[in-house]
Amino acid sequence: MFARVLIANRGEIAVRIIRTLRAMGVGSVAVFSDADRDARHVREADAAVRLPRGYLDIEGIIEAARATGAEAIHPGYGFLAENAEFARACAAAGLVFVGPPPEAIEAMGDKIRAKATVARAGVPVVPGGAEPGDDLTEVADRIGFPVLVKPSAGGGGKGMVLVRSAAELPAALESARRTAIAAFGDGTLMVERFVPSPRHIEVQILADRHGNVVHLGERECSLQRRHQKIIEEAPSPLLDAEARERIGAAAVEVARAVGYAGAGTVEFIVSGREGPLDFAFMEMNTRLQVEHPVTELVTGLDLVELQLRIAAGERLPFGQDEVRLRGHAVEARIYAEDPARGFLPSGGRVLRLREPSGVRVDSGLAEGAVIGGDYDPMLAKVIAWAPDRAGALAALDRALAETVILGVTTNVGFLRRLIAHPEVAAGRLDTGLVERHAAELTGDEVPEEAYAAAGLVRHAAATRETGDPWDIADGWRIGGHAWTVYRFAGAQVRVRGPAGDAEVEVNGRSLGRARVVPGDGEALVTIGGITRRYAVAWEGDRLWLGAGGRAWPFTPVAAGAERDAAGHGGDGVVRSPMPGTVLVVKAAEGDRVHAGQPLLVLEAMKMEHTLVAPIDGVVAELRARPGQAVALDAVLARVAPCE
Repeated sequence: MFARVLIANRGEIAVRIIRTLRAMGVGSVAVFSDADRDARHVREADAAVRLPRGYLDIEGIIEAARATGAEAIHPGYGFLAENAEFARACAAAGLVFVGPPPEAIEAMGDKIRAKATVARAGVPVVPGGAEPGDDLTEVADRIGFPVLVKPSAGGGGKGMVLVRSAAELPAALESARRTAIAAFGDGTLMVERFVPSPRHIEVQILADRHGNVVHLGERECSLQRRHQKIIEEAPSPLLDAEARERIGAAAVEVARAVGYAGAGTVEFIVSGREGPLDFAFMEMNTRLQVEHPVTELVTGLDLVELQLRIAAGERLPFGQDEVRLRGHAVEARIYAEDPARGFLPSGGRVLRLREPSGVRVDSGLAEGAVIGGDYDPMLAKVIAWAPDRAGALAALDRALAETVILGVTTNVGFLRRLIAHPEVAAGRLDTGLVERHAAELTGDEVPEEAYAAAGLVRHAAATRETGDPWDIADGWRIGGHAWTVYRFAGAQVRVRGPAGDAEVEVNGRSLGRARVVPGDGEALVTIGGITRRYAVAWEGDRLWLGAGGRAWPFTPVAAGAERDAAGHGGDGVVRSPMPGTVLVVKAAEGDRVHAGQPLLVLEAMKMEHTLVAPIDGVVAELRARPGQAVALDAVLARVAPCE
């Protein structure tokens, strides 16, 4: 076994690999970009090396391995994990690449070549075509719309665009190519037929360098948004033992067809809810998957350890007949994003963090970490196991309810609503479920009691800050207390009396007697006889509260200054819906534009977002330029209505 391994990645996967290396007694080397110099994976590794040119710098990574005495490089997922050039560069430098041979990476990385290879092995495929051999416009016309445009390299849903008509195709190709270059360093694209309402089921395989190949069962990954997985589980609630055997055998044949070695995943599109189960090969990911923990929990295996042992030349320690699936596991991905704003990326500093107990948590988070727009928005994964599916879903819900992340808007509340949805509970899944039920899943109004708690916590804070009751602006006067008003966007809270025994109103409605007991990073708030525990963090004058997995920022506003929603478009002002970077400016001052016309393209966390003209008119002001970093709600342009 290796004495020291370099991890050519970041975030939660780097932390997870370090955990296995430590358990095996193997030294770990982290690498980091300037944006990640204080990241958790840097602190937890035995050694760490700065990469001035980032995580796609092959030469820099190999030099870091040489400098630290690493014998092998684990690429994690994303970045260079499926880069055959990187695998060859490792070999040329005398380093072991913890992954498949470069020939297998190339065979599966070229999606059309991959489909031809697996078709020859007798596995059905999804029709499509890819560059450079195919004209994608002609391919789309031949197979018919709707189609999916996908980067040929990489995965994870990045750059994938659903195109419903020929008119949408040029813009989709342009956007997908930019994203592919930014995320994978390769702008080659492919097009394939879009299958409406399919299920996405993938099979985990392992192959050693001695010709042994096994599968470890399947994972259901149908719960997605924007082609990005959200919830994954093992095993699939759709498959019975016979179907599992068929799809598993097909995955093994795919691996054999390309001389695979290491851990990999064969992804299939599976037909709808009724009728015979038919599946078609979609692609093979020649790396560890984000969702690998659910397989680990139902098999009892450590896939990273097995990757390392295979890379070191060892044989698989078991055969197919020895693989047993026990119980059920479900994983939820926590993203820095705002479901109420169309899942736009968010950012900020993690002010308070509490991860749940009793479940597995793979996380790269730490209090004080700054979440910016440089990388993928996934922050952590929460994975629960139980003897059956219902128990696993219940355990996951409890764990998400315990999760506290303050300072950064996340999707935790959305995840709880999703796994509680009747169709999810019943196992009736498909890739369009989230979009169909988006309104009920993403509605996230701030509860009245949370507004009241915010007012009470601010009231208590004012008392603590001075220590002198005569300095408190609580409206006290001879004969009793008057109301103290706290204004937030969306609500006005009035509090009368001391924080330990007060009356509280929200938007003019009395909630009765209330009490707040501040603690260390939390507060017990009693309203109407019900006591709730809130996590508390301050960010300047902004107060963050968290409870039940949800988190809310409360910023005080001056009287009469509450933001009018119309100011986000009805007045012709175009604001940044997220922190990010301006990629493209598609208009100039003085241009006549129509409502819905693209004006700017923003990039945040390797995803593109097009901002359009809110009204018909003339571009009267344009403050954006390509390469410019912009903050949430920054004014980027203003369109004046035509006379």
